[in-house]
Amino acid sequence: MAKIKYIEHNGKEHVLEVPNGWSVMEGAVKNLVPGIDADCGGACACATCHVYVGEEWLSKLEPKSDMEQTMLDFASEVKENSRLSCQIKVSEALDGLVVRMPESQH
Repeated sequence: MAKIKYIEHNGKEHVLEVPNGWSVMEGAVKNLVPGIDADCGGACACATCHVYVGEEWLSKLEPKSDMEQTMLDFASEVKENSRLSCQIKVSEALDGLVVRMPESQH
């Protein structure tokens, strides 16, 4: 398990223990964290689980796939640290990960 901190666009924080092997999106959806809708259910076919990953964590993540980058092209407020939370698999190495939701996802 890893503790993941989800921060809504308004600053409200949710710190959750997410099982290894789940995606960051699954942790949010199964715990009713607002701002991550996951309309496609984690199939990397939408951008409703868009998050900003803390800069210090980017090097610990797998690189974006071409499909993820394509889906991010449809997201609002994309930044260098934008990721789709359905594509981030939780492991012990991500204990303490911080993700923020864009204002457009409230």
